[in-house]
Amino acid sequence: MTDWQNALARAEAHSPFLSRAMGRLPDLVAVLAGGDGEAAMAHARRAGEGIADLGVALRREKLALALALGVGDLAGAFDLTRVTGELSDLADRAVDAAIAHGIRSRAPDAEAVGFTALALGKHGARELNYSSDIDPILIYDPATLPRRARDEPEEAALHVARTVLRLVSQADGEGYVFRVDLRLRPASEISPLALPIDAALTHYESSALAWERAAFIRARAAAGDVAMGDHFLHAIRPFVWRKSLDFGAIAEIGRLTRRIRAHHGKVEAVGPGFDVKRGRGGIREVEFFAQVHQLIHGGRKPALRLRGTRATLDALAAEGLIDPADAVMLGESYDRLRQIEHRLQQVSDLQTHKLPRDMEGIDNVAALDGLPNGAALIEELEAITSRVGARYDRLIAASAGEGTTVAVPNQHEGDDLAAELEHLGFAKPDELAARIQGWRSGSVRCLRSGAALAALDAVQPALLAALAAAPEPDRAMVRWEQMIARLPSAVNLFRLLEARPGLLEVLVRVLSLAPPLADALARRADLLDALIDASAFALPGSVADLAHEFGATEAGDDYQRLLDRVRRQVGEKRFALGVQLIEGAQDPLDISAGLCRVAEAALDVLARATIAEFEATHGRIPGGELVILGLGRLGGGMLTHASDLDLVYLFTGDFAAESDGRRPLGATLYFNRLAQRVSAALSVPTAEGALYEVDTRLRPQGTQGPLAVGFESFARYQREEAWTWEHMALIRARVLFGSDAARAELGAIIGGVLGKERDKIKVTAEVQEMRDKMAQHKSPKGVLDVKLLRGGLVDAEFIAHALQLREHAGVRPDMAGALAELAAAGLIAGDVPGAFALLSRVLVAARLLAPDGVAPESAPCASLAKTCGFGDWKAMIGAMEAARAAIARQWTATFGQQLEMQA
Repeated sequence: MTDWQNALARAEAHSPFLSRAMGRLPDLVAVLAGGDGEAAMAHARRAGEGIADLGVALRREKLALALALGVGDLAGAFDLTRVTGELSDLADRAVDAAIAHGIRSRAPDAEAVGFTALALGKHGARELNYSSDIDPILIYDPATLPRRARDEPEEAALHVARTVLRLVSQADGEGYVFRVDLRLRPASEISPLALPIDAALTHYESSALAWERAAFIRARAAAGDVAMGDHFLHAIRPFVWRKSLDFGAIAEIGRLTRRIRAHHGKVEAVGPGFDVKRGRGGIREVEFFAQVHQLIHGGRKPALRLRGTRATLDALAAEGLIDPADAVMLGESYDRLRQIEHRLQQVSDLQTHKLPRDMEGIDNVAALDGLPNGAALIEELEAITSRVGARYDRLIAASAGEGTTVAVPNQHEGDDLAAELEHLGFAKPDELAARIQGWRSGSVRCLRSGAALAALDAVQPALLAALAAAPEPDRAMVRWEQMIARLPSAVNLFRLLEARPGLLEVLVRVLSLAPPLADALARRADLLDALIDASAFALPGSVADLAHEFGATEAGDDYQRLLDRVRRQVGEKRFALGVQLIEGAQDPLDISAGLCRVAEAALDVLARATIAEFEATHGRIPGGELVILGLGRLGGGMLTHASDLDLVYLFTGDFAAESDGRRPLGATLYFNRLAQRVSAALSVPTAEGALYEVDTRLRPQGTQGPLAVGFESFARYQREEAWTWEHMALIRARVLFGSDAARAELGAIIGGVLGKERDKIKVTAEVQEMRDKMAQHKSPKGVLDVKLLRGGLVDAEFIAHALQLREHAGVRPDMAGALAELAAAGLIAGDVPGAFALLSRVLVAARLLAPDGVAPESAPCASLAKTCGFGDWKAMIGAMEAARAAIARQWTATFGQQLEMQA
């Protein structure tokens, strides 16, 4: 409930600053007394109108706004967001006007370009308080900054910077606008007040310190050439938002917190002299709590790249990274602490965050706030800071900070380390101890710094214990060494494992059991980052949801950034699915379907982006579009970690048409080049690694034919020239990319081809002959090669395809559904679908746990059996033999041929 009269009375009685302003601005006081807050704000914004001296005009506007906002705040009419937002907007206007004035004082007719002010801290977050400094970083472009003919660019920039300082921060009888602090610029003790843009970019890309990352979380281009400022911030985004999780940020914030508490915590108890900003449980700790999570996760989660503290806390809760109750508690506490901070500053317009040194002064602040006395204010602050401090302490304790014993480098030496390794159960402790000492002596590149060795020391005892407990300790240790040997930096990996000890167990199982995942980790240790999300062990969402996630862009993103991002996100999804599989968290068939959805989403996003990139140069083919068919396991909706993408590119429209761009191409050449670009987008490695192998050999005429053909040519080839094996492949075709109209048209073509009447005897003979030739040329690799073993998956697929072409039944791309329909129609035995599903589970799991198809060591065997739903290896082998026997019986029933079954 608003109470303007009471607010004016409290301001008059308890705030000398607001009282003086009321005396100077009686017209504004009258508007405030009338209870119209918006009219008062409009009146205040006009306070500087008609004044020729820009500095005076800005100072008068500031005083009027401070009075209107202060009384509106005390009256309960303006909330914290409104107050801090209005003050921040004033700072933007003031700095912008000062920059323009500085430029035009030397170049009167010039536009105010080539010079920008980046707002940091509370200004950047639009959270300025009543008596805040502003901490801009001033940057200029020597090529575009207007200047006099005799001026060098640096002289012109210095003149503008000094103008900003003079107009905004100079104080006189009119007061001041904002104090300006330029010490956050790089090397502030020796650098000029304004930095050339190239020098600033070089600093932040190569030599900036950790605290500067945190400063730029809330940075925005606030004044001057805002477009130039936005461009700069986009360019340094990789410095601020690292793509890998940064758990070292917790340790950095922890150290900074301890320094702040040591320096400003002389008054620990809430009472006279307590600092509501820097004291334990104060404003700074809420901000740090939000920022440390942003530093850790913001590189991978753009939704966290927010400037406001309250908005960030809400986003962290929405992402499942903090408890929603904590977000509410910290957010409400933050707002109240900021409000109390405002009361302290409203008294005399001083930049203070401390309670007065005597109870009389505290009573005055409490009365200004509307509380009965200072004791009530202290009691409220004690409750708030106790809650905030306890929650913040838990965050810092999770790092190598408070409460954690961090070993010093080189503590694990010689006999002590060997004895520890022997106690842990390693077979050759002396030899292994020597190897570990070798890591530390410089043989491993990523361990050549003191920071890396310290980070290793913090995690080494737990790491060695986890490796010793691994299913295959020696193999895990070798793969661990291979992994760290290939890492450019290991500090962040060690900090992650230290902060999330549960990941150690997952890591060693990956290293022991799953060679493809271990190899992926050796290339990208940050893949472990994906496992700390709440959704790490959930299956991927729909193709549409994944495509939305992969395709989310930010201002300034280009095609190359998109390629990198999709590779990074797909790699994380595939790695997480692999971990789910070896952990037995999901049915392998669900993992397989999830891998397929991930691939389809990547295809959709990259195809759309590639088309847009291509059209920018070559335009569009009127009435034509690219259509992409998926075949094989992709068409069937079930991929493994080793699957290629079998694609066929087609196009609609007139093949004789020409594109309408600045570099026109004929339709056939256009779509063939476009198809090449899409394949490259899917397969060519970037800085983030490779994505998929693309196989286009199933296109009409195979490798001898064009990469992309029109619908008409495709239909004619399939009707007149295609072999039976090509129609078998076509059964599993599924349109993955194209308009609804194109999908319907192509579906009709495929349906017509597959639905034609055939000579049943001829079809049966041709399918059998193809399988016999395959058996002669492609032998199974081992007992787990359930694809090629007789009675395996290929035999089941050939049975289905023969019946689908002969009987026109169960014609659908997914094999599980097709077999179910064939069984329901009485064309195959009822046990065949279950046999196919069982062997499919083994295939999906074996691609990770035994990629060579040969039975692995005992631990991977046990894990594979568990993943596939069996109690032990023997039970799984028995079930596999029964499944193969069922498929072999159906082969005999379908083709009249007895299969030779290998053990």
